[in-house]
Amino acid sequence: MKKIIHTEHAPKAVGPYSQAVEANGTLYISGQIPIDPASGKFVEGGIAEQTEQVMKNIGAILKEAGYDYSHVVKSTCLLSDMDNFAAMNEVYGRYYTQNPPARAAFAVVKLPLGAMVEIETIAVK
Repeated sequence: MKKIIHTEHAPKAVGPYSQAVEANGTLYISGQIPIDPASGKFVEGGIAEQTEQVMKNIGAILKEAGYDYSHVVKSTCLLSDMDNFAAMNEVYGRYYTQNPPARAAFAVVKLPLGAMVEIETIAVK
């Protein structure tokens, strides 16, 4: 059975998808982009600021579903430019200081709304 997860503390979906879906003790968080849920707009700044907002959005969804960063088992990081990998990785690493999840990182041609980074997440209890 699946449960749809939604919180006002993360951006609303910009298409026909849910912020997250929980099924059988696994939480699947849709790719998060650097939208500040309070303003509905991208955060100002570069890749570090955008990654920070993405991680905050992920955290809000994890919390709403009763999970935290320690439950994350897999992340997929999408970047508009691999030259931003080191700066993204520095911010990302602050959220996973012990037992970090498995991860893949890719450069893509374009991300939604012109984002520099998008991260999708899977967490398990």
